Amino acid sequence: MERSGFPWLTIREKPDLWRYQPYFVDPSDAEGSKTLVRTPEGDELEVTDPELTQRFGDGVRVMKVYSGIFDTFPLSFLTVQSVEGLSNLVGQALLPLRFRPNILIDASEAAPYPEDGWQGAILRIGGLRCRLDKRDQRCAIVNVDPLDPASANPGVLRAIAKERGAYFGMYGSAVEPGPISVGDAVTLET
Repeated sequence: MERSGFPWLTIREKPDLWRYQPYFVDPSDAEGSKTLVRTPEGDELEVTDPELTQRFGDGVRVMKVYSGIFDTFPLSFLTVQSVEGLSNLVGQALLPLRFRPNILIDASEAAPYPEDGWQGAILRIGGLRCRLDKRDQRCAIVNVDPLDPASANPGVLRAIAKERGAYFGMYGSAVEPGPISVGDAVTLET
């Protein structure tokens, strides 16, 4: 397996990784629960089991992580309107989950891709103030629907690349951390 300089093994390097399904034995206690991984063959192995590591190949170490892991920035923003706009380009109804945003915003603008104009802006969402730092450059992971990984559609990334220069959504970071909830108002600070 060829490795990039990226420190995490993803489906970019191992396309069948989606077939490994991790889960907590006790979902109500994520910190204390054992984490098991169901393999494509149906075996259930603890996440730290050396056999699981062997299945992933040389140089891979499997571990349980107690904090978020992200490619570039800690927050990923996307609007409902952008998902609808891309769905129209692809000719398929796409779910926001496919793009794995941390924060999905239903913007007041009706036109698709409103977040493109928010780069550098500060948003207030509930108790959080965050800055939208840069556009989110997408990779092949967006072709995979996490609810139905077997039905990957390479047309999703092709549409993003052709029509959007490979960018879709925004990356951001917290300016003032604070709690947020579903339904909180989103305010663009000037």
